[in-house]
Amino acid sequence: MRLLLAEDERELSNALTAILRHNNYSVDPVYNGMDALNYGLSDNYDGIILDIMMPVMDGITALKKLREKGVDTPVLLLTAKSEIEDKISGLDSGADDYLTKPFAMGELLARIRAMTRRKTEFSPNTLTFGNITLSRESFMLSSPTGEQRLGNKEFQVLEMLMANRNMLISTERIMEKIWGFDSEAEINVVWVYISYLRKKLAAINANVEIKASRGVGYTLEEKHD
Repeated sequence: MRLLLAEDERELSNALTAILRHNNYSVDPVYNGMDALNYGLSDNYDGIILDIMMPVMDGITALKKLREKGVDTPVLLLTAKSEIEDKISGLDSGADDYLTKPFAMGELLARIRAMTRRKTEFSPNTLTFGNITLSRESFMLSSPTGEQRLGNKEFQVLEMLMANRNMLISTERIMEKIWGFDSEAEINVVWVYISYLRKKLAAINANVEIKASRGVGYTLEEKHD
């Protein structure tokens, strides 16, 4: 699950990023409201954590602009302010939740889970294509003849392919969605994970395959005899 973290206090941002990644979230940290807006407009995220008091553009303004552009990604606002007027302003601007600093990390994680769950509550917990099923809860890939547990990045790649079955997805799009804009990973990391997935699909006798269009991207298709 991919999160955008907009927090201008570098030490706090670094600490939150480390803890969120430890809890299997992919995180893109930014440090001002304008970057939060620009990254958020990509619509690559399952959730946005947005500090209100930030340089260049404040969090409330960034949030309003995101909502005006039709971005419906769940947003959790962070602020040192505790006045009721700030909470009302944030919620009226389109925030899904609000957390006042200082906060317990356990509460932040619980709020993130609740916020992202609301967005996906109408989505099935499993994806099915051909004879394979992918569980969004357990990361388990299964077929009638076996099952394989996927790692976090493997799951995200296959989920993206299964949600867009029979559609060509560019390597750059996969890289951007799963590894993020500021990732130090090289583009060939996508090929590495596609290779992992092909082996796991073969291991459970899947009747679907990941086809490559050289230099362009990948498509998940049913096999044809």
